[in-house]
Amino acid sequence: MRFKQSTVFILILILSYTCFGQDIELFQQFNGRYDYTVIGNTLNLVENEGDSACDILTSSSATLNLNPNQTIEAAYIYWAGSGLGDFDIELNGIPITAERTFIELLGFGFSYFAAFADVTNIIQAEGNTDYTVSEFDISDVIQPYCIEDINFGGWAITIIYQDDSLPLNQVNVYDGFQRVPNSITITLDNLNVLDNEGAKIGFVAWEGDSGLAVNEQLTVNGNLIGNPPLNPFNNAFNGTNSFTGASDLYNMDIDVYDIENNISIGDTTATIQLTSGSDIVVINNIITVLNSQLPDATIALDNAIVDCTSRAIHLDYTVFNSNSTDPLPSNTPIAFYADNVLVGQSATVNTIDIGDSEAGSMTLLIPETINNNFTLTLVVDDDGSGLGTVNEINEENNTYLTTITLLTVPPSIALPPTLLCDEGNNSATFDLYAILEDNDITTSPSEITFYNNLSDLEALTNNIFNPYNYTNSNSPETVYVRLENQPCYVIYTLELSVENCPPHIPQGFSPNNDNTNDWFNIQGLYDIFEDHELKIFNRYGTLIFEGDNDLPWSGRTNRGINNHGKLVPVGTYFYILNLNDPNYKPFVGWVYVNY
Repeated sequence: MRFKQSTVFILILILSYTCFGQDIELFQQFNGRYDYTVIGNTLNLVENEGDSACDILTSSSATLNLNPNQTIEAAYIYWAGSGLGDFDIELNGIPITAERTFIELLGFGFSYFAAFADVTNIIQAEGNTDYTVSEFDISDVIQPYCIEDINFGGWAITIIYQDDSLPLNQVNVYDGFQRVPNSITITLDNLNVLDNEGAKIGFVAWEGDSGLAVNEQLTVNGNLIGNPPLNPFNNAFNGTNSFTGASDLYNMDIDVYDIENNISIGDTTATIQLTSGSDIVVINNIITVLNSQLPDATIALDNAIVDCTSRAIHLDYTVFNSNSTDPLPSNTPIAFYADNVLVGQSATVNTIDIGDSEAGSMTLLIPETINNNFTLTLVVDDDGSGLGTVNEINEENNTYLTTITLLTVPPSIALPPTLLCDEGNNSATFDLYAILEDNDITTSPSEITFYNNLSDLEALTNNIFNPYNYTNSNSPETVYVRLENQPCYVIYTLELSVENCPPHIPQGFSPNNDNTNDWFNIQGLYDIFEDHELKIFNRYGTLIFEGDNDLPWSGRTNRGINNHGKLVPVGTYFYILNLNDPNYKPFVGWVYVNY
């Protein structure tokens, strides 16, 4: 870039304070048998130099020529120029709209722009052919840039391809829109260089001039890189295309350098630096290709099963080795944390090949000290102390987080007590479903079960067999009701009690052994008022019988001087029934005996 002398000093001051470009950062990474190429072309007819004509094209072409065994994995188009931008172009007649845009403000109303779009589908569909970018028109804004020799326009397509004959490489695509009057430094971490054969670095840069060669350098690990005569060591940005050998790529560079001798086997990092001492060059992307063979473990939770009232959770998870260039070894440790507290450990079983995965499962018992609602963290390549045992491509993607809520049953709900008359032995027959309906709890029998204790309810064992006709064993007695209510259940308690209701005394009986009404059958008396006393008197007031809970009156005498054990004659007899219950006074009355 050359500014006219009259504006150089002022513009340099403005440039010191005006820089709105986007720093070069990692955009995509490809691990496997990958390499890349770039095609593209300038819109400039000549290089910026003094009195050159102020003309710029609106279209230009380039040819893609991959080998038959090279399969396109991804393709990204970058276009850039002077001004604030034309973000809608065409590629072989197909409209392209920028997915990302970049602006570099230079001061004095001057600016540069760049744009990005993913064109993988187009390049995969059309394959090897001529590619023409058109409808790229910045001619209306180019005039003042021409006067200052800072006009440019152009485009480049970065193509990542897979080739089975290649070694296992790590291809990093960095992009942004960063000016290089000083320097750009990129440090590659997590390398495992097993072979430096084919190691390379390339970039797409804008507005480089072959006539300016002030400290324009590329260094790798401190070593100066060049490719003379096409790319001298001190003139990295000189309007050339390393892929085609062209030197007429005016005001742009598509360059690639062999760095085999500048990176060593065993290296785990590499430092790349681009500098320019005069030309205000803007870098749009940088590509590195290194034979780095490493696994890359990631983990994902597939399913978490939480049971009611249990602090045990069952996990199904998957360990991946997707974005990798080497298998992940067996016994890679896995740690499980609940709110950052280690609650379980596991490990992979098998060696996981590149691009493959392994399913696993684990049951964790969450300590009582952990809240019911907590963050569950799964970390692969973690020995339980936060340390890994495997050197990976990316050490920052081993973690998976999710929120787990343990299922707790709300406190049981006590329904109003149910009281029935004692039917004998301090028990009665209860319809448990009817009791629920009386309390406005209606549900299908399949959703509700009854139990005699809470532990059986929780374990779903020994449920009450016939809730419609349930006989209590004690009074009072508690029955536990489980109503399924996803994802858990609700507990109700029923208090069942019996009471001694007034007995029903018949007016007569006929002890004639016809098996019908053969004894003085007082309903609600026997085995209910177990301490009762029954006395029978004849019409003269003579006591002829005394009975109790074990001795009902069948019409025979057991008191008096005569006729012990004999049937009494037909007639009316007087009774006194003392229930010996503080709630009742003695019952007195007449009973008629007939045959």
